[in-house]
Parts: sequence; C-alpha cells; structure tokens
Amino acid sequence: MTSLLKLEDFPFKDYDKLRYGDMDALGHINNAVYVTLLETGRAGLLSHPQIDAWNHEQFTFVIARIEIDYRNEMRWPGLVHVGTAVKSIGTSSMVLHQALFNNDICVVSAQSVMVQVDKHAHRPAPITPATRAVLETLMFKPPV
Repeated sequence: MTSLLKLEDFPFKDYDKLRYGDMDALGHINNAVYVTLLETGRAGLLSHPQIDAWNHEQFTFVIARIEIDYRNEMRWPGLVHVGTAVKSIGTSSMVLHQALFNNDICVVSAQSVMVQVDKHAHRPAPITPATRAVLETLMFKPPV
C-alpha cells in the first residue's frame, strides 16, 4: 500500500524547502531532516487557522512515538510536500499517517502517535467531542 501513496491521498497537505545544509557527506538529505519535514506537516495540521476546534489555551498535542520507513533518497535543491492524515483516534491520543513526496515520488512514509496533554496539569487529557469531529474529517482514506 505505502509504495502506491500519492499526495492526493491525504486530506491535509503542506510543503517545505530543502536547504543546502540539509545534506549529508554523500550529498543526500540527512535522515534526521526527514523527521523535521514530517514535523512541518504535523505542526501545520495542529495550527491550521481554519481548524477552530483546538483549544490551544488549555491543550496541546505532543508526539509520543514515531515510526519511519525510508523509501527513497532526496537531494538538494527541491521542495518536499507533506501529506498528513488521521489514521485512528483514541481517548486522549491519535495516530497520524504521513508521507513525504519529492518530485511526486513518495520518499518516506510514517506513523506517529500524538497525545493530547493539558498544558496546566501536564497530563494526558481526553479529546473533546469538537476536536474529535474535526479529526474525523481528516481520516486517511487509502486508495482503492
């Protein structure tokens, strides 16, 4: 399934620019940069101005786990498109499915667990019905 991923498969899309300093000694984009590029998609989704269900004053989402499958190399210069979708929703957490695309080729696929945390109590907090409703509109629908 992941080898056939397309950016259009994801309900939320963002992008980032590859930088000269992102390269490793072999001229490839360093593996650690892929994690930062995935963060671009997660942060974009969680701070999107049209998503009004997030209560940023009381809650935030933190990453608890990330699993990355490197599929292809990237080289500077270029743009990277990030596709992000919700795979599942729990009581206080969600699993995101993401992929990075460079020149329309899927270079990385990833799964991450995000936990909603109460900023004042510093503890996991249940996802509110309003936030859950927004997350459900961002569910991943794999290609048929």
